Amino acid sequence: MKSILSNLTFQVLVAITLGVLVGVFYPAFAPHAELISKSFINMISMLIAPIIFFTIVLGIAHMGDMKKVGRVGGKALLYFEIVTTIAIIIGLVVANVLKPGVNVQVPPGDVTKMATYTAQAGEINWLEFIAHIIPKNIFEAFTKGEILQILFFAILFGYGLSKMGEKGHSLISSFDKISKVLFNIMKVVMRFAPIGAFGGMAFCVGKYGLGTLLPMAKLMGSVYLTCFLFIFVVLNGICRYYKFSLWQYLKYIRQEILIVLGTSSSESVLPSMMKKMEDIGCDKSVVGLVIPTGYSFNLDGTAIYLAMAVIFLTQVFNVDLSIGEQISIMAVLMVTSKGAAGVTGSGFIVLASTLTALKIMPVEHIAILLGVDRFMSEARAITNMIGNGIATIVIAKSENEFDQEKYLKAISPAAIEKAEEDHF
Repeated sequence: MKSILSNLTFQVLVAITLGVLVGVFYPAFAPHAELISKSFINMISMLIAPIIFFTIVLGIAHMGDMKKVGRVGGKALLYFEIVTTIAIIIGLVVANVLKPGVNVQVPPGDVTKMATYTAQAGEINWLEFIAHIIPKNIFEAFTKGEILQILFFAILFGYGLSKMGEKGHSLISSFDKISKVLFNIMKVVMRFAPIGAFGGMAFCVGKYGLGTLLPMAKLMGSVYLTCFLFIFVVLNGICRYYKFSLWQYLKYIRQEILIVLGTSSSESVLPSMMKKMEDIGCDKSVVGLVIPTGYSFNLDGTAIYLAMAVIFLTQVFNVDLSIGEQISIMAVLMVTSKGAAGVTGSGFIVLASTLTALKIMPVEHIAILLGVDRFMSEARAITNMIGNGIATIVIAKSENEFDQEKYLKAISPAAIEKAEEDHF
């Protein structure tokens, strides 16, 4: 009994259940629940920047080969683009087959709330996004949590450190100790994961109510079904090709999946995913490059949702699209789905920017999705997180930087159980 109670997966499951009940029966608690959830995510966020920085610097310093860094980065970006394009195509196909928006009568959304999203959508510029990766002030990048800017600086810092040779060993040793301290802090923070999951679920249900789901039930079901198919068909096919088990991998990260389900944020497990990918056998340098980059460029779940949302809106408002126009949607989404990475409310910003670029309907139409969007964010975030972990293993294996013995040890039931009882 004590073993079950101390298991983090069990604690998070109980917390999510309690969160739903509190949201249903005490909706007035929603503002307090939001504060609880945000406090947990803020605790995680304070660790993201330093953990990414030290992981990348140490990985590159130990690797000492910038050509390899470029090769790993190039492979990762190519993989991300191929897989997210497949996700967009699947989203478009399923939306056309299931037709979730046909004959759906939905209540009008609050158009006034769309002003912020449409304003930001108009500001998205692909070239500016690339230029923004280079920080003008690295301290500002750390304070604002700009993942790609930190990634850029860390690569240069790691390269500079690797060029110091033996003189840099003392600094590498110090950085290694600081990195271990940060992961020890993470262990403490993750003990609050059930509380964060409770707050996130209580806020979500309390604020929007389960009643808001009924008019959009078909869209929600379609999105969840498509994400499920993507994980168990596309990603499972990738896992089989690279000779590792999707099911064992999902069992290994099951508590991260539940935490994301409760908080609706894949960033809430970014540091722990980096640690787990190292523990499962991926080299530190690969983890440091692929996971942070993937959080901006490998958004499989978001790509599926955006493709389906566009088709759903055209079906609701009777906008007929030709095959050529749907190919245009896919092409635009391949760009816009990257352009608002890491921005709060990025789903709506990208959706607004896509509709603005396509000019197929008034942007304000997406207001009808506001109430139900939160309930679909779990599917997006979980799919994004699962996809990023698989991408890391794939790139590590392609670089021969994957420890098979470590992998077999990590996925053993005893090892997973012990990790959960120890809260990492």
